Amino acid sequence: MAASVLYMSMSLDGFITGPDDGPGLGLGRGGERLHAWLGPGGESVHDYRPDGPSGQVFDELMATGAVVTGRRTFDLANHWGGDHHDGVPIFVPTRGEPPEPEPNVTYVTDGIESCMAQAKAAAGDRNILVHGAATSQSALAAGVLDELEIHLIPVLLGEGRPLFGSLGADHVELELTRIIDAPGVTHLRYRVA
Repeated sequence: MAASVLYMSMSLDGFITGPDDGPGLGLGRGGERLHAWLGPGGESVHDYRPDGPSGQVFDELMATGAVVTGRRTFDLANHWGGDHHDGVPIFVPTRGEPPEPEPNVTYVTDGIESCMAQAKAAAGDRNILVHGAATSQSALAAGVLDELEIHLIPVLLGEGRPLFGSLGADHVELELTRIIDAPGVTHLRYRVA
């Protein structure tokens, strides 16, 4: 069965961006360090595939069949030009009136549970890639986030946008299922218990 998987690069002190992230500075000041484990990039998203053990993780990410992303993340990424990777559908939970329709993008106004269900239906037997701090926290709270793939970067940013800053007092138990140590990053895979 397809799983919803949060893929996120994070500093050792829990930040997914540097400080002052916003339009024109999506990763914040110094936040690009969190993505240094990726390849050099190019014309295609596949040009970011790193060599070595991180390539396996990248291949898994690229094999997902749909994307669920928060509205803020989606906007800061300029909607990825309507194509996160390989034309898979993108689902964006949003409050209020959704913006103008876009090809390949579905704005979901009736909650994260509905958003995840629609993404899973669209992805078939492939996993769902989840992006965004607020979206991942909402999905965890609703019980619809299955796994976390944290790309732990050996840096202390000191400030920025925390991945799990607003979870509240309820504990979320995780089971470590895989560790891949690679140059500049440790990939940690967890199952939500």
